[in-house]
Amino acid sequence: MKHTLYSLLGLAVALVSQPVLAQQKVGYRLSFPNAVHHEAEIQATFSDVTSDTLKVLMPRTSPGRYAIHEFAKNVYNVRATDAQGKPLQIFRPNTSEWDVIDHNGTVNISYTLFADHPDGTYAGVDETHAHLNMPATLMYAKGFEKAPAYVTFQIPEGKNWKVATQLKKEQGNTYYAPNFQYLMDSPTELSDFDLAEWTVNENGKTKTIQVAMHHPGTDAQFQEYVAKTKKIVAEQRAVYGQLPDYDFGRYTFVACYMPQAVGDGMEHRNSTILTSSRPLSAAMSSLLNTVSHEKFHAWNVERIRPKALEPFNFQEANMSDALWLAEGFTSYYGDMTMARSGIFDIKKYASDLAGDLNYVLLSPGRQYHSLAEMSMQAPFVDAARSVDPVNRHNTFVSYYTYGSMTGLALDMILRQQYDKTLDDYMQALWRKYGAPEKPYTLADLEETLAEVSGDKTWASSFFRNSIYGSQLPDFAPLLAKAGLELRKAKPGEATIGMVALNFGKEGAALASGTLVNSAAYEAGLDRTDIILTLDGQKIRTEKDLKKVLRAHKPGDSLPITFNRLGETREATIVLDEVPTLEVVPYESIGKQLTPEMERYRQAWLGSKAVI
Repeated sequence: MKHTLYSLLGLAVALVSQPVLAQQKVGYRLSFPNAVHHEAEIQATFSDVTSDTLKVLMPRTSPGRYAIHEFAKNVYNVRATDAQGKPLQIFRPNTSEWDVIDHNGTVNISYTLFADHPDGTYAGVDETHAHLNMPATLMYAKGFEKAPAYVTFQIPEGKNWKVATQLKKEQGNTYYAPNFQYLMDSPTELSDFDLAEWTVNENGKTKTIQVAMHHPGTDAQFQEYVAKTKKIVAEQRAVYGQLPDYDFGRYTFVACYMPQAVGDGMEHRNSTILTSSRPLSAAMSSLLNTVSHEKFHAWNVERIRPKALEPFNFQEANMSDALWLAEGFTSYYGDMTMARSGIFDIKKYASDLAGDLNYVLLSPGRQYHSLAEMSMQAPFVDAARSVDPVNRHNTFVSYYTYGSMTGLALDMILRQQYDKTLDDYMQALWRKYGAPEKPYTLADLEETLAEVSGDKTWASSFFRNSIYGSQLPDFAPLLAKAGLELRKAKPGEATIGMVALNFGKEGAALASGTLVNSAAYEAGLDRTDIILTLDGQKIRTEKDLKKVLRAHKPGDSLPITFNRLGETREATIVLDEVPTLEVVPYESIGKQLTPEMERYRQAWLGSKAVI
């Protein structure tokens, strides 16, 4: 998950000269007297209310998320008063709205927030910290979208909590956002975190990068993390030739690696939130891989933004046909940066690449949706919740991984046919749409690819076949140029298909639906069925299954019995070959890595940074 798309229209103007009424502003005060039970007390003051009815809302989704999350479910004890403290009437027209009437121009709203899910989407409050994603935390009012907001955090007595946020510090523990969009995009961690920072000077501007980390590890582990994060930032800066112009001159990695945290990564305009219950001692490389993904978003998504998500709607699901580039290409660069920075060696990078290729090439989902259409599935899959079984194991391929492998394909084709790279393409998108912050369409992306390659016909064909369609090239010859062999991992081995089985005394129960391109599907097996026998042999353990399969080869037809809803059924299953692929460096399998391959690999995965 890695995983933000949102609108900041008018931000640049707002930072220079506020177009809103000078008196209109929003003030928030957050305190945590019952942190032990995961509660925050929040007061919001809306000044210079000009409408008869003030419509106060709780967001239903969050920047970087596309599904509905109904944050109002965690809000209670809602009260409203005027400037003199007189109680005001509240009406509830829907689940996420509180309408306040008979005010005198100022409305104070107070409420209790329950927060026990510290990740990139929700909020978490306990005795060790307050981890706040703003849409999951703060109400807002219609008509105040352009008003500045001031947020004051009251630190619990006896706590050494500091504040990590992309909000602009005012005085004490009061912070400023120029408008509603920026406020909602500013996650905040209050805790006794470790802090490190460094500066980069570009074109007369000093840009500060911070790492604020709440964790139980050692200082040595923290310093190692910071040193490798600096390498990641340097490599990604080299792709674009510059860091973004952060609105307040600062970018902050806000990390919470505590036992109660929920694994996530969420990008924001001038920060990212990083969470995991795994400590640095056990998961340094994995956590840094998320750092790499989220930091690349500072260019791709936060500034190179798809027009389909302008403006971000906090009350409805948000859909885009461009997440294959926004998230998928970011995933490609997140992993590639780990290789370029030396954190991953070639074996690790190749192994991860194999995992992605297996998922994309072997999943049947591409026969149901194009890459662009797969992006538009985000409201149903991006941390969305459903209680009914779905068929997404057959119909969906994540736009993260699918887009990443499309990025790999495009990078290889540009290098091998046009003497260009995906770096060149991203640089072109940055110049045209990122630096000027001009949201793009898919037509814009195709036009830019034509410009970079110099081949309009090919660019049109690539988009028609691989973006609006589902075609992918043969990756084996493309990767061979870099001395990487893509091959079957278990040639000649038989299987009933990629299916999750729970073994027990009765048999092997199918834990999930079967894939339409598998032997199990063709034999009529489905979720909750229990395989009793295969080729006349009882199947109660994984060892039982492997014993039968080892005695046969792909294409063999075997009798199979299974229990469905208490009834025993018989069928015939035609065994598949294990389809799993692997990517291995030539030098690991005794094949010659030629100087030409070494140069190609270095140009692709070698460091680009000048430190």
